[in-house]
This record gives sequence, C-alpha cells and structure tokens, in this order.
Amino acid sequence: MTCIALVLPSFAGGGAERVAISLLSSFASEGVAIAALDSCGPLRSLASTGVDIHDFSRPRLRHAWPALLRWLRTTHPAVVLSTFGHVNLALLAMRPLLPSGTRILIREANTPSLSLRRGRIQAPAMMRCAYRLLYPTADLVLCQHRSMAEEMYKRFGVPSERTIVLPNPVDSAYLRTYSPCRDPGPGRRFVAAGRLTRQKGFDRLIDLFASGSACDRLWLFGDGPDRTVLEERARACGAADRIRFAGFQSEPWPSFAGADAMLVPSRWEGLPNVALESLACGTPVIATPESGGIAEVAAAAPPGAVTVAAWGDAFRNAMEEVVPSPVTRMRPSMLPEHYERDRVLERFRALVGLS
Repeated sequence: MTCIALVLPSFAGGGAERVAISLLSSFASEGVAIAALDSCGPLRSLASTGVDIHDFSRPRLRHAWPALLRWLRTTHPAVVLSTFGHVNLALLAMRPLLPSGTRILIREANTPSLSLRRGRIQAPAMMRCAYRLLYPTADLVLCQHRSMAEEMYKRFGVPSERTIVLPNPVDSAYLRTYSPCRDPGPGRRFVAAGRLTRQKGFDRLIDLFASGSACDRLWLFGDGPDRTVLEERARACGAADRIRFAGFQSEPWPSFAGADAMLVPSRWEGLPNVALESLACGTPVIATPESGGIAEVAAAAPPGAVTVAAWGDAFRNAMEEVVPSPVTRMRPSMLPEHYERDRVLERFRALVGLS
C-alpha cells in the first residue's frame, strides 16, 4: 500500500517542488508515489530510487483531474500531500469521492494575502472564497512561517489545531561540501535566484542594479517565461555585461557561497529557499519585507545575516553597504537550527504519524 502520495503539477525547478520532494523522501521505505500532471522538469532526478512516479501527461488540472481521481481511488494512499493552491483546492473538493480514511495534507507555497491579490489569478475574489470554503476541511495545513499560519486561521477559518508551522528543510551539511565560486576582479558580487516571473521582482532588480557601481556583478539563476524580456531589459539598461543569466542549475551553491550577498527582490513569497540556502553557505541576505517569512528568519539568524529592506532607496542602500569579501572556502553557516533538514523531516514524520 502506498503510504503517502504527492501531487505535483510538474517537476519544474521551483522551491515549492523541491521542498515537497524533500519532505516525501523521509517516507521512501514506507511506500511513496508522486502523481505529476506533467512529469517533465529538472527536479525529477531528486525523486528517490523506488518512488513510483505516475505521469498523467495533462499539464492542465482541468484536463487531468478525472484521471487523478481514478488514480487516487485505485492507489488508495493513506496520506495525500499537495503544495500548490489550485491543486490543494481540487484535492479538497474531491475528498467526498476519495476512499474513506484518506488524509489530505496541504502545504501553502505563498503568503495568500499577497499571492491571491498580486498573482496571475483571473478571479482572486473567487479564489479567496474557495480558500475559506475548502481549506478548513484539510486534515493539516502546513505553513512555512507563523505569519502564514495566522492568516490561515484568522482569514480563512482553518482551525488553529490543524494549522501547523513547518519550516522549509535545508541540507546544510550537503551544501557545505562545495567550494565557493566567484568572478575575479574588484567590486561586489551579488547573486539572485528563482523562477523568472514577475513574482520574483527581477525586472526591478535589473533596473536598480544597473544604476550601481560598474565594478559590481550579478549572477541571476533560474529560468522562466520572462527570461527573454529580462535579458532585453538588461541590455536596455546598459548592464548586460555585468549581469549573467546563468539559467537553472541544480547545484548553484558554489556561486551562493562565493557571493557577497544574496538578493531577494520578491513582490510576494512563502519563504524563499534561496535565502535559507545562502545562509547555510555563510552568505548574507538582503530581502524585501514581502519575501514571506523572511522577518522570522532574520530574527532567528545571527545579527547582520539578513537585512530586510523596503524596495527602493532602502534596498539600494543595503546593497551599497555590502563590503566585497573574496573567499576561498565556506564561511560559517548562519542558518538557524530549526531549518535543518533532519529536524524538519523528523517533525513532518511525527505530523503524519510515523515518528
């Protein structure tokens, strides 16, 4: 019998997918399956050996849900896990048709008060209503930080005993096996990473970075629908020679470790994994207040590890205060202990009931 099944839209290279697959890995010996609406994507290789991957080959949920329902009824997992709002809602709507006793655990990938208002949602009011109607029926709602949990039970009526704060897991020991990589020469070395969409704020970061020192360099990791537009924006700003579009890389951590700061210019987030990974590599972070639970990370991290700066002059000033610091080996980790992978996975197993 399948112990736990994860439902994903795809194996795209995003933080939500990476975290969900990591959580699933702690149950590899109990029977694990991943149901992917489309199994394409760079993160498929992260699925542990022995994980059953079912590909529906129907990227749109509205086309895939009948087959997904049949698969769940046939497979009968004890627990179903999902981490994207529209999939969460679909699974909760299916609950009456699922085998008796099936538990549904949903993980929220973004802070709803920001994402439902600013995302590419055609009917945000309808989505908010759907959240209020269906999210309270979940067995557990996993939130990345306390502020998100408060939204769940204050704005959407999820009972507080089923609203659980579960931080994103970071395998800092593995990340720290790499050696730092850094462009030579004078000036600061910045990195930024994420899917190339409006949410991540890279468009405005390019504008701001272009007005800075000609000696500074920015490596931008990730792919997405806005890549061509962003590359053109860099050329139009006269900064194309100082901004490197590095694309998606499964192991960007040497560049994180070699940078002077990780920049997180997001317009909305849940909790940016790249900020946590950078701290694990000893690299400080500059992030907008809208970057999910970043304020909670800043409060738990060593002084100066995380700078939360409003977009505009405050963010620019924080960047200008960074002192270039070439490194040849990993600096000490600044990641708070409760984000460490083993601790988070142990907590998740306890929540599922297999501790």
